[in-house]
Formats: sequence, C-alpha cells, structure tokens
Amino acid sequence: MAQDPYRYFRPEARSLLDQFAQGVLDLEKNGSSAGAVQRLLRLAHTLKGAARVVRQSAIADRAHAIEDALAPFRDCADDIARENIDAILAHLDEIGGQIVTLVPADATETGNADAAEAPKNKNSAANVATDAAKSIAVDPPRTIRTEIAEMDAVLDGVSETQARISGLRRSAEAIEQAEHLVDLLGAQLRALGTSEARRQSASRSSQALALADELRRKFGGVARDLDTAIAQIDRELRQTRDAAEGLRLVSVDGLLTALARTARDAARALSKQVRFESSGGDIRLDVDIVGIVQGALIQIIRNAVAHGIESESERLRAGKPAAGRVAVKVSRRGPMIVFECSDDGRGIDLAAVRRVAVERGLLSATANELPAEALVRVLLRGGVSTSAKVTDVSGRGVGLDVVREALERVGGDVAVRIDPGRGTSFELVIPRSVSSLEALIVEADATGVAIAMPLDSVRRIVRLGVADIAGAGTGASILYEQTAVPFIPPAALDGTNWSFDRAWTAIVVAGENGLAAIGVERLVGTARVIVRPLPDRLNASPIVVGASLDGEGNPQLMLDPDGLVAAAQSSQRDGARSTAGDPAPAKRPVLVIDDSLTTRMLEQSILESAGYDVDVASSGEEALDLVRRKPFALILCDVEMPGIDGFTFIERIRSDASLHDIPAILVSSRSAPEDRQRGRDVGAHGYIVKSEFNQAELLTMIRPMVG
Repeated sequence: MAQDPYRYFRPEARSLLDQFAQGVLDLEKNGSSAGAVQRLLRLAHTLKGAARVVRQSAIADRAHAIEDALAPFRDCADDIARENIDAILAHLDEIGGQIVTLVPADATETGNADAAEAPKNKNSAANVATDAAKSIAVDPPRTIRTEIAEMDAVLDGVSETQARISGLRRSAEAIEQAEHLVDLLGAQLRALGTSEARRQSASRSSQALALADELRRKFGGVARDLDTAIAQIDRELRQTRDAAEGLRLVSVDGLLTALARTARDAARALSKQVRFESSGGDIRLDVDIVGIVQGALIQIIRNAVAHGIESESERLRAGKPAAGRVAVKVSRRGPMIVFECSDDGRGIDLAAVRRVAVERGLLSATANELPAEALVRVLLRGGVSTSAKVTDVSGRGVGLDVVREALERVGGDVAVRIDPGRGTSFELVIPRSVSSLEALIVEADATGVAIAMPLDSVRRIVRLGVADIAGAGTGASILYEQTAVPFIPPAALDGTNWSFDRAWTAIVVAGENGLAAIGVERLVGTARVIVRPLPDRLNASPIVVGASLDGEGNPQLMLDPDGLVAAAQSSQRDGARSTAGDPAPAKRPVLVIDDSLTTRMLEQSILESAGYDVDVASSGEEALDLVRRKPFALILCDVEMPGIDGFTFIERIRSDASLHDIPAILVSSRSAPEDRQRGRDVGAHGYIVKSEFNQAELLTMIRPMVG
C-alpha cells in the first residue's frame, strides 16, 4: 500500500483550523486587536506553507485569501466588519471540506486518481464541505473511526508483546539456573582434581575446568544482556502503550469551538445577538464519547438560540441585555463527565409543548396536569416543535430526540431545569470510558503504595507539625487560610487507626462541597495519566473513580476529590474539634511568583516543608499587588512570564522605597551568562537555573537572606 502523503498534513491542518476558528470568533466577540490579527495571520501563513508542501494549491489559495482579508487590520484597532468575519469563516469551511477529501491515491475508488492535486470541480468540493458540516451533528468523520481501529490494533499488539516478555523473563531465570549448574560442575571438577585418578589426567581436568569457567562467563554475560534488553523493551512498550491510549483522547476545546460556531451561525440566521461562553476545554476524553455527544450538544445550542433566546426588542422590554447568553461548562463529577448547557432566554414554553404534543397524538387531551419533567421527556422523544415556521434552524420537530439517542448510546442521563422567563439549563451526565488529566502522585502510607488525585483539585501542599493538627483520630482538622478544614489520611478512610502525634505532608484538595486536607507520606510528583474506570464487579470505594498504570505497569488508583472531601467532612462530624480560633505558628513569609502551576506547587511545598509561610502569584502584576499589601522576607520570581517578566518585576520593587530591601531570587530556564548578568544588574540576590534545581541548595541559599 502506498504511503499516505497527507498523514502529517491532515492533523496539522485540522489543528490550525480549530485555532483559527476560535481566534476569529474571539475577534467577533471581543473586538479587534493588532496582536490577535497578527496571530491569525501567522496561522494562515503556516497553513498556506503546509498546503503548498503537499501540493494542495486550492487550500493554499484559500489561506492566502484569508491573509488578504486580515491584512488591512494588521496594525489598527478597528473592529473587523461582520461581513469580513463571514467571509473568513466561509473560507475555513471550504478548507475543512477539502481536508476531508484528502486520501492516499490507492484509497480512491479508481485507484489511479492523483491525490496530490486539489479537486478540479469546485462545486463538488463545496458540496463535500457542506455535507461534512451537516454530518457533524450525527457522527464523527469517517477518518476518526478508521484511526480508532488502527489505534486499537496497536494497543492489542502492545499487550500481546508485553505478555511475551513474561516468557522472556522466564528464559532469563532459566539461564541463571544454568549458570548455577555450571558453578556446581566446576566445583565437582575441582574436587576430582585432588584425587589420584585426576592427577593422572591433569591435562584433561584442566581443560574441563577452563571450559566450565568459560561457560559461566558466557551464561553470565547472556543473562545480563538479556535482562537489560527486556528492561528496555518493557520501558519502550509502556511508553508506546501510554501514547497509543493518549491518541484515543481529544481535547474538549475543539468541541467548544464548534459549539461557539454553531451558536454564532444560528444567531445570524435568526437575526439575534448571542454571546457564547465556555469553560473546561482542557479536559480530554475518549474520541468516541466526544463524537457521540457532539451532535447532542449542537442540537441543544441550536434549540437555545432558536427557541430560548428572545429577539433584541423582546429582551430589552424584559430588562435583559440585548445579547443573549449561551454557555457550556464541562466538568468532572466523580467517574462521570458533566456537560452543562444553559441560556438566559425565555425558557421552554411548556404550555406550547403540551398543546403540540396533544395535537400530534403524543399526549392525551386530558394530560393537562403533567409535571414539567414529563413534558421534557415528551420533547426528548422527538416530533415536537413549537416553532411557528420551518427554517434552517428549527421547525421540523427533529431536535431533542438527538440528545436522547446520544445519551442512550453512551449510557448517560440528562436533567433539564426550566426557569420561565429567565432561561433553561440542560445537564448531560455521561460515564467517561477513558480520560486524560494532570495528576498529583503521592505515597499514601509507609508501604509505598502510590495513589493519584486530579491536579486541578489541589489547592496547596503543606507540611504539618504536631502543633498544626487539632483534635485526634477521625476528628482532626487543620487551619487553612484562617479556616478549619477536616484532616484525614487515606488509611483512615477505611477505619484504619493512624498516628495523630506526628508530622504530616498534607494535600489541601477542593471538592464540590468544600475543602479537605489529606495526609500523605511523600510526594512523588506530577504526571499526565490515562484514567480508566474500574470494573463494576470490584465494588470499589466511592472515593475511587478509576485507575491508571504507573511506570512499572502497576495499577494506580485515582481518587475523587468530591469523595475525599465528603469522607473527611463526615469523619470530622464524628468527633472533630475545630481549631478556627487557634493562632497559626509564626513563620517567615515568602512569595513565589511563577506562571506554571507545577513550579509554584513544587517551590511552595519545599519552602513550607522547611517552615516558611508561602504565598504564590501567577504573574508579576498579581505579585506587585501582594507585596504592597503584605511584608515578605523573600521573593522567588520566574523570569519568563506573560506581562511583567521577572527582570522588570525586580526593577519595580528596587525602585520602590518600601520594597527596596526585600531579597529576591530569580528562577529561570535561561542559563546564558548575559541573563545571569542582567539578573545581577536589576538587583537579584541569586539566580537559579531550573534544569540545575537542587532543593538543598535552594534552602541553603535563602536561609541567610530571610534571617
């Protein structure tokens, strides 16, 4: 089979299109800026160059046309007219349709088509783009389904290879046993060498001994080489397995961009103003789940614009903003993923739903007292539309049944909240078959068993002395930001006794209903992990939402922050003594400034474990506000940050008489001599290169600075 000439171009082009679509929608929503236009021009230029490399002149021409449309706004702050936005989006649609048609030459029906040339029939390409856009609400593209089958084959092959490695390990053990037998043979030969019989054949005995020694050396070398090779193969296969599983996952951010485009186009078709908002785009899910739920979400968004959001004049009469609001929030809830779609429109007209359902025979004429939940279930069955006329957006009665069918396919559920005159909210709750997330890995107890928890739920890592924990047994709590929060080690969650009279490392986690401090033995680090749900037959604890595999291939439990907080709060109610009134121990205040959450957490953990009181800031601007409100004994500052960089930050505090004397250390990935010199020039007391970071050296450096 011929090599696919577009295997690298297709994913790159799709990624560029997603970024471009989001950027254009942001321009329309937030207004034009030179920086935003420059970024879009770079994306268009990159796409044009990539298309020319694979001889796709039609795509390159479209990208060039986008550059022409954006060029007049390169250096000005004038907003781009809506007509220009429409034209750019139309170009993006055409490019998307052309990308769909890109297949290897031997994948075409005739087998001899030149896949390196753009389609000659432009109307045909446009039709493909239109059909692709229409199908997005029903099913993911065929190329995605093909890629999933290939990835499943990779995973099966990796699993089979790992099973064979077990046999190789047994072979290595057999070689070790053979080596032992050779040693025994040598010992016996040496013993025989002392007898009269062996003295008569000294030459033969000497040769046998030499042979035994040579065999022992060879067996030893083979065993070592084989063990090394097996370890390397095993490590590579684990990395391949993780990569293959990760390929099944896609970011929700691309889906949110498609939904933003859906809201915009529906609003344009109906001459309405709509503002789209979203959150949770960093969550990554199995592509099957995203593909199935995508159609349901698109239908909900279209319904919100068509039936929920009022006209501008109607909204103004109701005291609402002229532009309607449609929002999508994606979040984790234990082992489930929640898509919440809400709007601030008029709400579902339940009376109209009841009337149309009766007219179409879906309800009996006596069903006037049905509750709202029952009427929503009627809507989910399909065949009911309250629109007065048929348009491209509404009126055919084919709507929320798409939602019902999608949820049935993934085993999910839907809840609808209706607030007449103020809006509607759909909550789609679906099980996640596979997901990827950044996790904090810790050792739960002295046995060294590692567990994980989502990094985005971690608020702080603190080192606790005996005096920092109030209460005993299941009723312990700590003081966090002047508030008592329940404290509990993971071992205590199953009733195991734990020592109150000792120091702990505590992870402060945030759940749906508050905070809790989880005591652990040791921090292992952070990692992006692939989480799979546990089999139902295991009857796992409610605080466990799934498992991943660690570097050695061992299962590693993923804990649910909501479950941890609920369990800790429950244990505190069983006998907690609040420490809200106890004064916090006096500690030297240190400020850590870094735009990387991982770096902030690492430095904060090190400093707090050493007895310092640590505040954190994610930008130079936020840090300037903090240092003007609170005295600090030391500042650790990153160099490369958005906005005010580290050099500029230190220059600012050195020029302020009230802040001039605070010691400051720069922490940077830059290691060039000129960067170190600039640090000294602006007044930094130290310069630490991240790649050379050493915890002991850091503490040794700062100890004399803070006094």
